[in-house]
Amino acid sequence: MNFIDSQLAFMAHIRDPQLQPKPDGIEDRRMAIYRDLFFNNINGFISSGFPVLKTLYSDDDWIRLVRRFFAEHDCHSPYFLDIAGEFITYLSNDYILQPSDPVFMLELAHYEWVELDVSIAQTDPLECAITGELTEQALYLSSSARNLSYQFAVQHISVDFQPQQPSAQAHYFVVYRDADDEVQFLATNAMTALLLSIIDVTPGIRLPALVAQVAQQAPQFTTEQLFQGATATLNAMASLGVIVTKNPP
Repeated sequence: MNFIDSQLAFMAHIRDPQLQPKPDGIEDRRMAIYRDLFFNNINGFISSGFPVLKTLYSDDDWIRLVRRFFAEHDCHSPYFLDIAGEFITYLSNDYILQPSDPVFMLELAHYEWVELDVSIAQTDPLECAITGELTEQALYLSSSARNLSYQFAVQHISVDFQPQQPSAQAHYFVVYRDADDEVQFLATNAMTALLLSIIDVTPGIRLPALVAQVAQQAPQFTTEQLFQGATATLNAMASLGVIVTKNPP
């Protein structure tokens, strides 16, 4: 076995010792040190990143979940801070729910992860606070803000509250960094979520064009009503730094 094959066999065994035999010529006591070191590091990061989700599992079921992630998912980032995001990617794309998993597993995991995501988000140096009349500004969703919706009441989930069906109405949130660089969670509503979604997918949009797009999806309101409502909502979002404008490059 050449060096590369030896390294691959070494890592395969560390990731999945139940299915992948250890390389020949290495004492199992020594291999156990590496097995425990790598897995415990991953387990520590996942456990600290998803504390509420972890409380919903028995110790054995939680270890099995983390073990599956460790064995099955190829991380694309070498940074420890990105492990939680890799876990979300795994749950979203490759993982099949097990009997021990709550039906809201992915939504709760995402809700817990987004706090880390926002806390380490890189700020666009061109972004600046909105001053003056909103109608004169090009509007952007801040690079450190997230506009979210969930079918389950993820903000209330605990050992004592585990809904088995989605809520009748979606739950909307904005997660953002405030002026003190603290992460804040703000419950919103469907109209606010729609406004922020349009800004997010149409960066630089101005208020009249934004209201025109909203009017297509909410024909029950007059243009004047939508304009007044959007202005009040976006002024509030601007005061929090959720929406911003940009200086020219």
